[in-house]
Amino acid sequence: MSPFTGSARRTEEWRHLRVEEQDGVTTVTLARPAKLNALTFEAYADLRDLLAELSHRHRTRALVLAGEGRGFCSGGDVEEIIGATLGMDTARLLDFNRMTGHVVRALREAPFPVIAAVHGAAAGAGAVLALAADFRVADPTARFAFLFTKVGLSGGDMGAAYLLPRVVGLGHATRILMLGEPVRAPEAERIGLLSQLVPEGETAQAAHALARRLADGPALAHAQTKALLTAELDLPLAGAVELDAATQALLMHGEDYKEFHAAFTEKRPPAWRGR
Repeated sequence: MSPFTGSARRTEEWRHLRVEEQDGVTTVTLARPAKLNALTFEAYADLRDLLAELSHRHRTRALVLAGEGRGFCSGGDVEEIIGATLGMDTARLLDFNRMTGHVVRALREAPFPVIAAVHGAAAGAGAVLALAADFRVADPTARFAFLFTKVGLSGGDMGAAYLLPRVVGLGHATRILMLGEPVRAPEAERIGLLSQLVPEGETAQAAHALARRLADGPALAHAQTKALLTAELDLPLAGAVELDAATQALLMHGEDYKEFHAAFTEKRPPAWRGR
């Protein structure tokens, strides 16, 4: 993400999300607990704009995406989104669906690792937001439900048909997206949908511990690793190897690479600078 923002100013208040920053770790909380953190048009737009702003500012080294209350996110609000879309023309519907996809792209393209802290329901769009994260930390209450066919829509919403087969394989993804049945935490761990399964009630603590570990590490190396993981999904081996070589040559000019050697020589932990 480019640091050049023109006349854009930092947003001082996010009305549809709770945003907290501490020493390189940004926590974004979906905070509509009475509605199981159901997403509104404004929440989608805030997520899209927040991720772009954080990417420009270069202060976030790891991000935790969480939900307040009994669950992570129940998806799009049935009344405020599904009801409203019934009255929209095709152009307006396309704008809306592109916006939701832009949120997923922003999560995948952000130059910092994103950790979804999942407890309770991650349904519909909530399941895709968790899927788009780099890590999914969950407790036994977590259940992922890609419900799009249940409402008469394609299971391939918001990039789910692209991302899910790459995480769990085509066979599992076909079953999950076509049938829309919930995937509970034990199965999610078994098929590779979870990065870490923790005891009940410890999701937030574990997610923030992972975020702290990442934020204290070599941020530029993490950013480039994420970028390569995304870019190389669709590259042939020859292209991937060439991209790896160019990336490593650039990073070998970085301060962190020199710092590792100095720390190794001086027998001390590296002081990573993210440069």
